[in-house]
Amino acid sequence: MKNTVKLALILTVMAGISACNSVEKGNTPKYPMFWTWMDYRPGSNFDSICAVVNSTGIDGIMLNAPTPNDYRVAIPIAHKYGIEIYAWLWTMNLEHGRDSIVAAHPEWQSVNRKGESLADHQAYVDYYKFMSPAIPEVRQYIRDKVKAYCEVDGLNGIAIDYHRMVDVILPTTLWPVYGIVQDKEYPEWDYGYDPAMLKKFNELYGYDPREQDDPSTDAKWLQFRCDQITEVANEIAEIVHSFGKTMAASPFPTPEMSRSMVRQDWGKWNLDVVFPMAYHDFYTGDVSFISDCTIENVKSKNEMTTLGCGMTVTNGPRMFDCMNAALNNGAEVIAIFTVGGLATPEIRAQFKAYTDSVRAQRSQSKVNPANRGLTAVVLDPFQKPAIMEAINMRIAAYVGLAKSAASPELKNTDWETIEKVSYNAFRTNTAADFVAQLKNQNRRRRRASQESQPNPVADALAVNPFAEIALSGYTLADQYGTTKCYTVTDKNSRVLFNVNFYFYGGIISGWSVAPEQASYNKYRKSL
Repeated sequence: MKNTVKLALILTVMAGISACNSVEKGNTPKYPMFWTWMDYRPGSNFDSICAVVNSTGIDGIMLNAPTPNDYRVAIPIAHKYGIEIYAWLWTMNLEHGRDSIVAAHPEWQSVNRKGESLADHQAYVDYYKFMSPAIPEVRQYIRDKVKAYCEVDGLNGIAIDYHRMVDVILPTTLWPVYGIVQDKEYPEWDYGYDPAMLKKFNELYGYDPREQDDPSTDAKWLQFRCDQITEVANEIAEIVHSFGKTMAASPFPTPEMSRSMVRQDWGKWNLDVVFPMAYHDFYTGDVSFISDCTIENVKSKNEMTTLGCGMTVTNGPRMFDCMNAALNNGAEVIAIFTVGGLATPEIRAQFKAYTDSVRAQRSQSKVNPANRGLTAVVLDPFQKPAIMEAINMRIAAYVGLAKSAASPELKNTDWETIEKVSYNAFRTNTAADFVAQLKNQNRRRRRASQESQPNPVADALAVNPFAEIALSGYTLADQYGTTKCYTVTDKNSRVLFNVNFYFYGGIISGWSVAPEQASYNKYRKSL
């Protein structure tokens, strides 16, 4: 198979993957190397699911099931296929039985800087019901929950998730979804201001963080909230290890990013395995984001922790580029979200060929390339070709959109409709994906039983979606916090564009492009 041969060639350049880190000196645990997250539905044919998972070469499942008894059903089936099962548990954010717990204990819910409690206020989505880590009853609730799952015979470990606070900063690609810009911390998204947290902080430092002109600049307040989350994580680890099981977690991409974005200092957690969620499509859209995160994580993880990498699954060559980026820079295990995304027998066979090749290489070498000092994070976005190509594509698409709107096919269509139809396309990073979104994403089904209905506006926009552009040099216009703002002009249309880069955690973690409205409107009117 052509793609399998290509994968083999890619893998020959890998320097080799080290053996798993030791939890104790002289004891090298053999964790699964390829994992997936998965929901468990009682009554489903879990045997056939495990057969598919096994056919991909995945040997570890972080399984989210409603009750401990569900694991007692699932575990023997998975073990029959040589697959280890870890209970994928939400901790600080409530999951199963969420509404009844909030109703019974509204005082457990986190509060933002404006004084709004999640008990009766929504942050982003309705299932965000994060609890305060400073409340003793909350900690006891979490400990009891973890203990109940650890008591399941055959369970290989616990994998905690949502062990953090509400996102004070979302990944940049999600900003348009909620109609927000989070170039800095804003009060409505800044959580941890419940009475128990404020009281505990005041007892320790002698002041209320709300007294500061800008609490987001208070290093003590930031670290205090991180430490509260860390304390709960290590209480969980103590329970998990007392049962002789593996402690894993799925935190944000790097400890430094996590600290600033969700108050999650996971480099201090007593983890056996960690799967930082380096979902590059949520951030820069460039595979180098995975490399940068992994390089940073090698330096900042707990020494006892085996470093993994969590990534979103794709049905093409980029999936393997992503895994190479992680493994070549120091990750030792991989988790994909999720195996269900490997949608065809062909891609599952390619994935299996990849996993077999990597395991063979790891068995032949104990060298971790990240320990050689051969890799370094590239901080200059202008030296990231994939990012700059995506920015150029986005600019060409904005100019092309204006030209298409003036075409005979669309001249009677109002601008709001054109913007709405093209909305999802502007969240992609390649020309092919942009056109595909126009052609497919905006076709609608009136009923599930009917075939998709063509959208004439989308079809017209897809004919000539990009204009030819000639960009001036970039000018640094502003810089604050972790944001750098540049301007660049398309000399053909004379439209000025604002291009921002975001550096959360000291790496390039996002970017945005938008036309300056006065020059854009002037160009549209000239057509």
